[in-house]
Amino acid sequence: MEVIHKIGRRKTAVARAYVASGSGNITINKKDLANYFTTAPLQYKVKQPLALTNNESNFDITVNVYGGGITGQAEAVRLAISRAMCEVDAENRLILKPEGLLTRDPRMVERKKFGQKKARKKFQFSKR
Repeated sequence: MEVIHKIGRRKTAVARAYVASGSGNITINKKDLANYFTTAPLQYKVKQPLALTNNESNFDITVNVYGGGITGQAEAVRLAISRAMCEVDAENRLILKPEGLLTRDPRMVERKKFGQKKARKKFQFSKR
């Protein structure tokens, strides 16, 4: 099997995943998964597409991720791996699609407007 390259995005995070057949090693920005995403929920998010398709120990995954925070990066990695699992086997799409793992979350930070404190918050009005 040749290397499969897929991209996942979330907020401002961009993840490029390279999936090749192997023994189940996940490397993110040249670090081990447990060293890069230190909390269990983030590790679970990254491994979710592999667990649902029963491929935890079938592929070696190398990911380059940049931008955003750690949660956005973890969800970007999850989308990239989900897209790669669909290319490995078309049957995986039927498993991942109902779980919402193939949908790119379009929510972005709303921009700050001029004359305001933040995107929605206004400066306090005083009558004096």
